[in-house]
Amino acid sequence: MQSHKQDNLTGRIGRWSAQHRKKAIFGWLAFVVISMVIGFGVLPQEKIDNKTAGGPGESGQAAEVLNGAFRTESAEQVLVQSKTLHADDPQFKAAVADVTERLQGAKGVDSVVGPYDDAAGQISRDGHSALVTFELPGKSKTAEENVVGTLAAVDAAAKAHPELRIEEAGDASITKATLEKSNEEMGKSALFSIPLTLAILVFAFGALVAAGIPLLLALTSVGATLGLLGPVSQIAPVDQSVMHVVLLIGMAVGVDYSLFYLKRAREERDAGRDTDAAIEAAAATSGRAVVISGLTVMVAMAGMYLGGISNFSSFATGTIMVVAVAVIGSLTVLPALLSKLGDKVDRGRVPLVGRIKNRVGEAGIWSRVLDRVLRRPLVSAVVSAGVLVALAVPALGMETSLGGTEDFSRDLPVMQTYDRIQAAFPSEGSMEMVVVKADDVTSQEVVSAIDSLETQAQRHTGLFEGEATLDVSPDQTVAAVALPIAGTGTDDLSNRAAETLRDELVPATLGKVDGVEAYTTGEASGTSDFNDAMIGNLPYVFAFVLSAAFLLLLVTFRSLVIPIKAIVLNLLSVGSAYGLLTVAFAGEAIAAWLPLFLFVILFGLSMDYHVFILTRIREAFDRGMTTEDAVAHGIKSTAGVVTSAALVMVAVFSMFAMSSELQMQQMGIGLAAAVLIDATIIRGVLLPSAMKLLGDRNWWLPSKLGWLPHATIEPEVEPARA
Repeated sequence: MQSHKQDNLTGRIGRWSAQHRKKAIFGWLAFVVISMVIGFGVLPQEKIDNKTAGGPGESGQAAEVLNGAFRTESAEQVLVQSKTLHADDPQFKAAVADVTERLQGAKGVDSVVGPYDDAAGQISRDGHSALVTFELPGKSKTAEENVVGTLAAVDAAAKAHPELRIEEAGDASITKATLEKSNEEMGKSALFSIPLTLAILVFAFGALVAAGIPLLLALTSVGATLGLLGPVSQIAPVDQSVMHVVLLIGMAVGVDYSLFYLKRAREERDAGRDTDAAIEAAAATSGRAVVISGLTVMVAMAGMYLGGISNFSSFATGTIMVVAVAVIGSLTVLPALLSKLGDKVDRGRVPLVGRIKNRVGEAGIWSRVLDRVLRRPLVSAVVSAGVLVALAVPALGMETSLGGTEDFSRDLPVMQTYDRIQAAFPSEGSMEMVVVKADDVTSQEVVSAIDSLETQAQRHTGLFEGEATLDVSPDQTVAAVALPIAGTGTDDLSNRAAETLRDELVPATLGKVDGVEAYTTGEASGTSDFNDAMIGNLPYVFAFVLSAAFLLLLVTFRSLVIPIKAIVLNLLSVGSAYGLLTVAFAGEAIAAWLPLFLFVILFGLSMDYHVFILTRIREAFDRGMTTEDAVAHGIKSTAGVVTSAALVMVAVFSMFAMSSELQMQQMGIGLAAAVLIDATIIRGVLLPSAMKLLGDRNWWLPSKLGWLPHATIEPEVEPARA
């Protein structure tokens, strides 16, 4: 047997892994196990403390001042309620006294205030509801630990007084419940997505063993990354949602990379190569495409570091790590497994799958679609581009919000309690806070300015409602002025109130006092600051991601046209996803962090398909095919595997679309819609029609760039002969 030696780096790595498969397989397993032991046992993840983490802009400055002047604490409330008993009845008072006594004995509880205290007592207007309030000092993690004891105390009081409703809700209890719900849903998502992914892979390969390999690589990549985030988070704490993001991206790229690699190895075996020669050929071609794709995805993810938001940095770290781990696994343990299994990789064949695949793949639906597209490339390009632009238009009306308690699932008992408290003790709406910093906020000048601020706010009757409240720090250097505003916190009324407060009222009052700093914060102003920070940083993110992707593709394909076209197509894909997301959640504000997050994620993932398809097209072109024939061959030969990869991504993302959290739903639907559009309209219609229209100009490279390194795709070689 003669075999062609592939001399590029990925080919050599694949050859080494096949020849030293025990080292590669056990080395990978050791890496995964050690990573998970360290991350989950020795150095568990350190999370960003949402109570002390300052955001961008003026609201972030306000948070820093508040954190420095006031003790960090979580406010909790216990609702004592009865349909028949009145707050003045002895039974009602006895229940309140019992709750108060139990809370005072609970660990970590401070400042317990009952409804009968003159200073801050709260009894509803109808007299059938009362609140016992208390504080849980410390950072979020400490409060979440201590709230377990208070919940147990309140539950015991409820059992002792079954004639009354006794329930707790507040910052720590809501955080604890939502985090538990989130983790539960993450587990269910993984549980449901695994068999669904396996079913899609069985369809792709027609054999159970082959289908299990990509799934195994994806799961081990995710597990290792989650473990590695433990030590990394000791340096830079991560957002609580980073586990969701790592699972999403890890499953997507882990399956994708091994899917394309395994598919190519099978093709080489069908061409007559022995197992190791087929693996080496796959490593030199698809393995190389995996590296290029992985680098492009990681570059796109790195754009989040420039987003100006601390949470994005942890998302960037998590996604870059999981992609890097998946690439390493694809290049090392994957060829070792294939070498070990040999022809056994096709065991567990599933009947009828082959015939069904033929109706979709090179000789089926995609073939017929592509033939029609290439016959009328101009019409196909204009119509498909028009559809994508039309889908993107609604994004112009997208409204964003940082979100709040309204986004949490009402299936949670704690949120039902929260709603009952709001119903019994209706607040005046949303709130904006002016944080005042001075040498002495109790001085006559500062007090007079604060009084003037409150008076002028009351004159704007359509924007400010209710009475302001004032809280002064123990050292009297900081005052927090809370002003109830009209609206929901994210609508036009709330935005106008926040703008009026910042642009008119604060400068006209506190702004005229020497030595005073005043910062406005709240949901409306915080969302505005967040959006301003993102918009301000978008040029840097776009410039970094687009230029880096351009350079990678320029060097890879030695063409100026290919990277420009890839960027345009990916931007169309992202824009249409924005539009669909806006329509799907009409009437709901989109999570403020989502547009930038979707851009970098979708741009990176879109490059997966683009790189793999273009690799096959360029490979065929380098073998002497015309551009039109190479396009037809490249897309038809990858249609089945691209469809399977897209279905896996859509399946995984759709699991998150079923989350009880609105923001997770939006993320899941946005990602799933974009991948579906990308794998059908973009790759099946617009890409081939554009390449047909451009012809040989696709490969145009100015003579001035002739110095670029020759990194052309390894051409296919003749099958090995006995």
